[in-house]
Amino acid sequence: MIPHAFDYERATSVRAAVNALAKDGETTILAGGHSLIPILRFRLARPGKLLDISGLEALRHIDVRPRKTSIGAAVTYREVLDHAELGERFPILTETVRRIADLQVRNLATVGGGLAHADPASDLPAVMLALGASFTLRAKGRKRTVAATDFFQGAFTTAKREDELLTHIVLPSLPRRAGSAYVAVEQQASGYALAGAAAVVTRSRKTVKTAIVALTGVSDHAFLADVSKIVGTHADDAALQAATAELTAGRAVNGDIHASSEYRAHLAGVVARRALAAAYARAG
Repeated sequence: MIPHAFDYERATSVRAAVNALAKDGETTILAGGHSLIPILRFRLARPGKLLDISGLEALRHIDVRPRKTSIGAAVTYREVLDHAELGERFPILTETVRRIADLQVRNLATVGGGLAHADPASDLPAVMLALGASFTLRAKGRKRTVAATDFFQGAFTTAKREDELLTHIVLPSLPRRAGSAYVAVEQQASGYALAGAAAVVTRSRKTVKTAIVALTGVSDHAFLADVSKIVGTHADDAALQAATAELTAGRAVNGDIHASSEYRAHLAGVVARRALAAAYARAG
């Protein structure tokens, strides 16, 4: 049961969608609905209107090019998994999406919807940070691009304004000799990450050249962690321990009935080490 009454509009084009968003601040976007519908049920949101963008083919593209890849915001998780070229170019993306929720959710839930929802324990924000993604936001009369590092701002909070529509995500191509991996420890009932780490590593022969780690589930939003101490090493156990010893320093770490803040901080190191080790093994 959804207790709150609202108006409903089905957008016929991206322009129509942004025009509708410009009219008032009580319009909420509906794509796959797997983030929004539960919120409506629990009365955590009371929109005046639902704007349905699920039928907009302009937001359903996957365009893989040599230097960058564009993914439409209304692309479903299933479409990500079924796109062979995307999986070849960004194996971490398909590796992560494959573990999200269940078959029914992956068939309907959208990439853009999950990212705009910005659940602190969702998987994809960390992957987008590690890949250096950017987000294209469109409003009536303007368009802007926001880097992933600036997009996620807090629990269920992003840089997207009320009159803006997330239209697509842009991923720069991974560098040569790069390996990537996503590792998470999940809460058993929900499948959300108690702590998750996305890692991208490049190496020169056996030496780590660059390393990026982004964490999710640990704080109020996904964030990049400093693992620079692993650069110049062979990613042995000692180097991994040293690089991940203080990942949450200066961060407010979440604590709840599922995991204390101390345990989450510990898990952050565990998943980061595992992700770095896997990414290192895949590089080259």
